[in-house]
Amino acid sequence: MTSRTPAENKTIVLEGFATLFNRKDLAAAERFWSPSYIQHSAHVPPGREGLFELVAAGSPDMRYECQLAVAEGDFVMLHGRFTGLGQPANWVVVDILRLEDGVMVEHWDVIQDEATREGSAGGYPMFGDQFSG
Repeated sequence: MTSRTPAENKTIVLEGFATLFNRKDLAAAERFWSPSYIQHSAHVPPGREGLFELVAAGSPDMRYECQLAVAEGDFVMLHGRFTGLGQPANWVVVDILRLEDGVMVEHWDVIQDEATREGSAGGYPMFGDQFSG
């Protein structure tokens, strides 16, 4: 088992997300996700295959933006936004990933529809410093 630093793990996860969600390069993305990947999301089918099939069948306009990435040990947590989902609202997501030997092996998420200016009780955007669209 090769241990990576938290900074290395963060780089791996960010590059993996860009490869899969923004470039839609499923073949290249295989090197970032373990074949035995465990998915704890209510929105994504099980395993690496379920995730990749969801992306392949999804909107070609889907994009991922990361606002914050935090790593500790073998865990990386991202605060990001998925746009172009073909749904009424973007998703603001916290993704938590566990890595082993430089690949993602397990995932949890917390997903919310992105609030509009009118829908924000506090008056602040959920992602970045401006409301989208």
